[in-house]
Amino acid sequence: MQVVYLGLALLIGGGLILFGVGTGSGGGGLLGAFTGGGSGGNSNQVVSAQVKAAELQTRQDPSNPAAWSALVSAQWQSASSTGYNSSTQTYNATGQKDLAALAQAWQHYIALTKTPDPDIAILAARAYEHLGQYANAANAWQAITSVNTNQINAFACLAANAYAAKQTRVGTLAEAKTISLAPKTERTQLKSEISAAKTQPSVVLSIC
Repeated sequence: MQVVYLGLALLIGGGLILFGVGTGSGGGGLLGAFTGGGSGGNSNQVVSAQVKAAELQTRQDPSNPAAWSALVSAQWQSASSTGYNSSTQTYNATGQKDLAALAQAWQHYIALTKTPDPDIAILAARAYEHLGQYANAANAWQAITSVNTNQINAFACLAANAYAAKQTRVGTLAEAKTISLAPKTERTQLKSEISAAKTQPSVVLSIC
């Protein structure tokens, strides 16, 4: 069983690099830069195979968090491959469906582990942001900040999503942490951008 998961992880891992995971971008990664978020028939077939393989593992071993983690990654690739428009930075109906499936896989994953992988949590956070589910996005960012305790962007995103979800206390604490970590020359602008999420939740996408 470990060999199966290792093979699946390697298969999905290569795709994560191509689709921008861990690069700090919200969209299509290297492939998206050349194709506008799509990736051509052969690549789409590979991604589809990855999703099916990950789904099979969750059915065969539903109590293993690694299986659900792999499915989160695969669903992100699927959304980025067929449903993301890098020009408008939005997901079409197919992409939205993949993001919703990703969110479901994430919920299974976090029910099985007390220490979620921050890289997987980022995928969940971004999916929730594009779905407009800011409270869930904030929860995912909290999982990230609990590990990356000095990452400015993670705390900024936590603050913005919390404000968008009307979680004022969480937003205030995360904003204060963000400002404390930021260079003095950037604090005023950063504070303004984060605070805007209180009345304009959609600005979360430009911040994160």
